[in-house]
Amino acid sequence: MRLIPCAAAACLVLALPAAAHADIVKLTNGRIMNVEMAHFDGDMVILDMRGGGEIRAPRNMIAELLPDEVPYARSVAIEALAASPMATAAPMSVDAIRALVRRIAAKVGVDERLAHAVVKVESNYQMLAVSSRGAMGLMQIMPATARQYGVVDPFNPEQNIEAGVRLLKDLQSRYGRDTRRVLAAYNAGEGAVTKYGGVPPYRETQMYVSKIMTMLLR
Repeated sequence: MRLIPCAAAACLVLALPAAAHADIVKLTNGRIMNVEMAHFDGDMVILDMRGGGEIRAPRNMIAELLPDEVPYARSVAIEALAASPMATAAPMSVDAIRALVRRIAAKVGVDERLAHAVVKVESNYQMLAVSSRGAMGLMQIMPATARQYGVVDPFNPEQNIEAGVRLLKDLQSRYGRDTRRVLAAYNAGEGAVTKYGGVPPYRETQMYVSKIMTMLLR
């Protein structure tokens, strides 16, 4: 995957046309957003959200515009797996993974039951899992999420779990105690949750949220 390197937001803006297709936008604060299109209007950028609506912000908040990841995500995941030392290492036991989840959840400040449930549903504790969409490892993180949280090896259990748990924490900061929205955003993206005002009407996402919520209520 080719990224657009930039030392500062200003040089990126100068290098791009007035409007650019950019499904992945990285902000200067490190947050990564998935959008349909970025339009530049003077000192402002208008982000057309995939789930509908738009966000207006100062254009110097944009650090990078990245190409559409969906067609490349699975190939990126396969390449990452081939390069990972974990591909030839002895697999961790479920007990060892659970202990790692427990430690990282406590460190990040996320309910350990929630973290365990996400790992269970996402990968069933298979640390080398790769989905058809290119989600990777125990918490099925996407390449964009790996970049956002500085993951070097997405199949390294500790790095993978920490990225997934930190994403859950960030989603909790946005949605508060609404665990259903947190889970929906983890599965379908924040844009879909914004568009539908909650869990989107996607069968996969609804089943995902229902399954985890049932696990949390046991």
